[in-house]
Amino acid sequence: MSVGLYLFQPWKLFTSSTLDEALPAGVTSELAPTSAAAPATSSGAPASPPPGSTAPSSVPGPPPPAQPSTLAGGDFVSQEHPTKGKATVLSLADGSRVLRLTGLASSDGPDLHVWLTDQSAGGEWGKYDDGRQVKLGKLKATHGNQNYAIPAGADLKGLRSVVIWCDRFNVAFGSAPLTL
Repeated sequence: MSVGLYLFQPWKLFTSSTLDEALPAGVTSELAPTSAAAPATSSGAPASPPPGSTAPSSVPGPPPPAQPSTLAGGDFVSQEHPTKGKATVLSLADGSRVLRLTGLASSDGPDLHVWLTDQSAGGEWGKYDDGRQVKLGKLKATHGNQNYAIPAGADLKGLRSVVIWCDRFNVAFGSAPLTL
């Protein structure tokens, strides 16, 4: 009985965790202001500088941070367990790549991992360990927004999906296609 409880961990059917990670450093959706605007008068016209002073110079500020580019992504489909959300592979300004899961909602389970695989998303839930995988680590939480660093030397050519994989039972909880 104890071995069965250890292997199956049935209490995980009723547990969940949430994580809301920000985008990696240097990745923002807001642009930095490039110059200060001159204050306006009540009529909406720019105010004149006070007597004896000079008009503010238009010195450009720092350039806005480079935005990430989307390499691939798709929406999760349920497989062994209900799973939804979006997976996006991003290329950052420094050349690094990250997998971002947004709006993830899945079941908890023993030994869950996040992989990029050469298998297509959906279909038979045990196929993902048959081909090539890039293993990104343990699933951080069952719900929310999460980032997974993609190793610098990882070749992404031919990888067709992201999978939430249960190592203990060799099944996919859910997968998302990697398409542009």
